[in-house]
Amino acid sequence: MGIIRLVGMAEAKKKLGRTLSPRGRKNNESSDEAVVPKGHFAVYVGEARRRFVVPIEYLAHALFQDLLSWAEQEFGYEHPTGGLTIPCSEDYFLSLTSLLSSQQS
Repeated sequence: MGIIRLVGMAEAKKKLGRTLSPRGRKNNESSDEAVVPKGHFAVYVGEARRRFVVPIEYLAHALFQDLLSWAEQEFGYEHPTGGLTIPCSEDYFLSLTSLLSSQQS
């Protein structure tokens, strides 16, 4: 793994930490929506910004890393609406996470 990819992953982890920290949450979020189980993280997908909670193991998968790179190119690390937003359709994201889930089993 190259140094640039490691630096990018470190930046993504910092952003993810800010996204999931209690002080970074909006006041209008419900407490159920703000809860993310240990070992998981939340992403927002598609134009409607539908929220998905996925296992952190996905971060190590090349296809998911491609999505993160795409998100970085699209939004950078300081997205104005907050949260980690993935710029793909919900159908594509569901297909990808289904594939990743089946490979973990």
